[in-house]
Order: sequence, then structure tokens, then C-alpha cells
Amino acid sequence: MKIKLPLHSRPATDGERKDTMQKVPTGEGSFNEQDDRDWQNGDEQRTWFKWCRPSFIPISMILLLIVMVVLLPLLDTNEKLADQRRKTARSRNDVCLEGCRISIVESIPEGLVYPKGSPSFMSTYDAWKLLIKSAQQKIEIGSFYWSLRREDVYNHSSAWQGEDIFKTLLETGASGNVSIKIAQSMPTSANPSVDTEIFTKRNAADVRSVDFPRLFGGGVLHTKVWVIDRRHFYVGSANMDWRSLTQVKELGVLAVNCSCLATDIAKIFDVYWDMGVPNAQLPDQWPAAYSTKYNANNTLSVQFNDEYKVDTYLSSSPPPMSTRGRTHDVDAILDVIERAEKFIHISVMDYIPLTLYTPKTQFWPIIDDALRRAAIDRKISIRLLISLWAHSRSSEQRFLDSLQVISNSLPGVSIDIKRFIVPADDDQQKIPFARVNHNKYMVTDNTAYIGTSNWSGDYFIDTAGIGLVMSSYEGNRTIVNDLQDVFERDWNSDYAIRMDE
Repeated sequence: MKIKLPLHSRPATDGERKDTMQKVPTGEGSFNEQDDRDWQNGDEQRTWFKWCRPSFIPISMILLLIVMVVLLPLLDTNEKLADQRRKTARSRNDVCLEGCRISIVESIPEGLVYPKGSPSFMSTYDAWKLLIKSAQQKIEIGSFYWSLRREDVYNHSSAWQGEDIFKTLLETGASGNVSIKIAQSMPTSANPSVDTEIFTKRNAADVRSVDFPRLFGGGVLHTKVWVIDRRHFYVGSANMDWRSLTQVKELGVLAVNCSCLATDIAKIFDVYWDMGVPNAQLPDQWPAAYSTKYNANNTLSVQFNDEYKVDTYLSSSPPPMSTRGRTHDVDAILDVIERAEKFIHISVMDYIPLTLYTPKTQFWPIIDDALRRAAIDRKISIRLLISLWAHSRSSEQRFLDSLQVISNSLPGVSIDIKRFIVPADDDQQKIPFARVNHNKYMVTDNTAYIGTSNWSGDYFIDTAGIGLVMSSYEGNRTIVNDLQDVFERDWNSDYAIRMDE
């Protein structure tokens, strides 16, 4: 089944060289006896000696200066270009030309309004509805928790979109025409996931819960992914929660008619599904069928929207759940940072170089160090847009300050940080755990990374997540450009503030 995805509309370095080839006599005793004999025997030696007489020194120096001024900068430029090619070089195992359609999708909270003409994209609600409608055989969903109905959280009129998704999934699964498989994090008292209990009782879905505390001693299945017929998919920041559709700012990717990527992301879902079996144990080696050819060093070149090709791969966490060939999620983030040539823009809910949920808090500076190196060693311009809401940790701002304070510490070092605040009226403030920018992405001058994890240590050590990496070094309009536009829109909006102002 072919689906048409509606696309949005939118208004010389210096070098120094010492010449050691010439010996010019400057007076008596300048040469030893052997030198004198060698230089004066034969016409050839005498001719060469004439060219080295003092009268020719000015001409030689002028020619040498011309070489230094003209040729050395060209050699240096070529070396820089070669270094860039080495830096960005990747193997491309396959090219996917099946007509993939891809688009950013967003949830914009009620009451958050951008100026007319700002970049806008399909809503998460419309994307999920499109995916359910397109299903012919099966729907597979990897999720943290489920609270699509207003009674799950808080009785509010804006829950209608979540309730509609719940109803549509229930009807689709109960009809028997489409199978629904759900892999979720083990329910808790805080997140009981009553919705999936209803699906099970109505024979609308097969549900498995992954017990991360038993497998890893902590963590959750934090992934948010839909796979339809292993042909279409969504991955992004939106939980299966009505607030993620109308009260929380979310960002993800919708891909349709794209089985080359959907089958690869489905392999990650298969890992969750296997680990949801009661008393499941992590294998010493995952089945070969779950391995992937596509990673940071061997990308899949995908032609999107009949317009452009993008080097693409999927990463995952935690490492014990990453099958053979799969790039670990944090390594994907580090690789995107390393390959940036001009700028790095980051928008995440939490950015803190610590483990937050371990019995003992630990320093975890892996990403933080990479950003500092990029700013200092390579003079990459860095911007961070970090959420600020009722549940932000006070220590987070201190770590952000320590990062920003090195800006301008050396010539060319630029790190700029803002906090994004989703406004709330009196009614909206009553909705628990809402009104926040929940995005989890990074965009550089050449790459888009869209993930499902917050940026603290736990999410990459013992928590399940997915990252979609898409790189393009062409000048055409690509999804990389679209994500750049999203960041600029948010960065320049009234909702982004500097904490030192």
C-alpha cells in the first residue's frame, strides 16, 4: 500500500620553510679542503658554482618567497579539504530507492503560538492516525507507559486526541484484521498502564512488559516507536500519553513507504519483544537475524521524498540490548558531534552530566567533554536549548553555566545556552507533568539526530532508547535543513530565555 505523506510548506594558513640546499661562500675558510676540490673540479661544478654566486642571491630569495606565498597556502587548503573528506567518509553498503517519504512531526502545546509564517509540520496526532489507518497486517509499538485516556491522568478537555488514538487502536485490534503487539516498560504504581490492560482484556493487542530492574538493576524502556507492516514508522519523543499530543512539546519523524528503514528499526522492537517474556535473560549473543549492516561507519543511503539522498542509520541503547553491528546511542551522538564542521545545535529536556537514578550519583561527562573539545579544539559554534519547567533540577543550571562560561575563553570559542519555557495558564498548571519542551534532538551543519532519550548518563547505560541519524552534505532542502529551521524558530522565539538576563 502506497501512502502519500503531505509535506509541510514554508515561506591560507602561513607556512615556514628553511632552505638547507645552498652553501654560499662568505669568505676565506668557508669550505674545507674536500669542499674546495669538489666545487672547483670540472665545468659542471664551475657552472653550478656561478649560479650560486652572491649576485644571484636576491633573485633566489624572490623566487623562494613566491613559492611560499603562492603554493604553500594552496597545499594547506588541499590538506584541509582532504582532512574533511577523511572526517566525513563513510561506507555505503546499500542505496534505498523505494520512494521513502519522511517528515518531521510535532506536538505544539495548546497556548504556545509562533509568529505567522514560522516553520510548521504535521502534528503527532495526525501522524499516529495516518499510521493506524495505513496498517494492513500488523502494528508494533515500543513504549514507556500508556495513559491516553483522561481518567488515566487528569480530567481535562484537551485529552480528546489521546482518547481518539486509544479508541482507534482498540477498534483496530479487536476487529481481528490487524494484529497489534506492544512492548512496554514494566508497569509501576506511578505508571500502571491501564490502557494496555484494557487492550489485553478485549483481545485487541498482545502486550509484553520488559522488567529493566531485574535485567539491569534499574532503567526503563524509554523508547517511543511505532512500526506498521514493517514498512512505515514513527520514532521520537512522544509517549503514549494524551498530554504528549496537546500539552507537551514533542518532536519526531514519520516515515512511510520505507521498508528499508522500517525493517531495521523493527529489529530493535524484536529485542524488546523477546525481553518481555517472563524471566527473560539477556543472551550472550543476539540472533544473527537481529544484526544490522547499518551503523555510524556503514550507512544506508536513502532517497527521501524523491528529492535527495541521506546517509542514514539507527542507534540504540543500552549496550547489552544493541545487537551486532548496531551503533550504541551515545556513540552515535559523539559521532555526530565529531563530524560537525560549523555548528552544533541541541534541544533536549534534560542535559546534565550525571547519573540521576543510580543509588549513588556519579559524574558522567562523556557528552559534555565532547562538546567542550568541539568548541575549543575545532572552534565549532555550539547552542543548547534546554527545557525549564517545574521538575527541572537546580543543579542542571550550574552544569550549564560551567559549560557556557568557557565561551570566549579563547578566540573563536562560542557556546550559547538558553532555557525553553512552555507557558501555562491557571487551568493548564493543574495538569500534572505537562507544559514542557520534551524534544530530544541535535542538528549540525550536516546531520540531524532525533532520539528518544534525555541527555544524562542513565539513559545510555541501562535504559532503552533509539536514535535516528541522517546526514547530508548536499545543498538541497533536506530533513537536516528542516530540523535546522525548527531549532532557529524555537531559539529566536519568546519562549527561549537566557538565565543571566
